[in-house]
Amino acid sequence: MFIRLLFLFTLVPILELYVLIEAGRQIGLGATIAMIFFTGIAGAYLARSQGFDLINRMQKDLNEGRVPAGEMMNAAMILAGGLLLLTPGFCTDLLGFCLLTSITRDVFKAWVQKWLEKKIANGEIHISRFPG
Repeated sequence: MFIRLLFLFTLVPILELYVLIEAGRQIGLGATIAMIFFTGIAGAYLARSQGFDLINRMQKDLNEGRVPAGEMMNAAMILAGGLLLLTPGFCTDLLGFCLLTSITRDVFKAWVQKWLEKKIANGEIHISRFPG
């Protein structure tokens, strides 16, 4: 777990800085800063619109008596995508846009579901239900 956190909090920012510096060299400082602001604004708008659509679908499922389990996974991915887009950097922006786009989000969703099923099967995750 320590190695993963080390990767997350050191190597990812180093990669982002490298890409930002190279982008600044290739297209100029002003264009790089403008692209960072544009992706942040576009990401916030996309996350907001995707989020409102998702809330409507979840309400529809609940009104029809269904548990919106798949929609809850989509909600988590939209939230993560929005947060990644607010983080300055092109690599995190790319991943954030992938999580906000339904086609690529479905790929990530399938991967996360398989990962969770494996963790549950191995006994690493326990699910408890409260009596209702």
